[in-house]
Amino acid sequence: MKPILLLPIALLAAVVACNQPTDTKSTTTTTTTTNTSTTQTTSTNPNEPKDSGVYFVNLKNWDTVKSPFVVQMGVKGKTVAPMGTMDIKTGHHHLIIDGNYVVKGQMVPKDETHLHFGKGQTVDTLSLSPGSHTLTLQFADGSHMSYGDDWHAMITIVVK
Repeated sequence: MKPILLLPIALLAAVVACNQPTDTKSTTTTTTTTNTSTTQTTSTNPNEPKDSGVYFVNLKNWDTVKSPFVVQMGVKGKTVAPMGTMDIKTGHHHLIIDGNYVVKGQMVPKDETHLHFGKGQTVDTLSLSPGSHTLTLQFADGSHMSYGDDWHAMITIVVK
């Protein structure tokens, strides 16, 4: 065969090879990092902030739920740590029922509507009366001092 005929055959083979569909299952990767206080997974959760902040993992605004229901809390840009850990890169979740976020530097109160997750918990089960309720997720430091507006997320849910 003449060398001049090999060039078009090689080009045709390259075009066919490049246009073959790929198996997306074999190229999909999930990265999971685990430490003693939290698990972080690469996510496509629309509630997850782009850079940093807190978010509801399993609930979105105006979801309808049946009481009791599970609340999963996420954070991006800081690490969940138990109360008493005094590192600017860490904190823990607080859930405020039917209330607004806590101003930066203010202590998050502890009462029936301000739930503290000082052991580093990221999941809880809530029982609320039927009707609409706001849930405000607030991140705070090791002494319960709020990280403020930038570290809160608020949604409204309807409980049946």
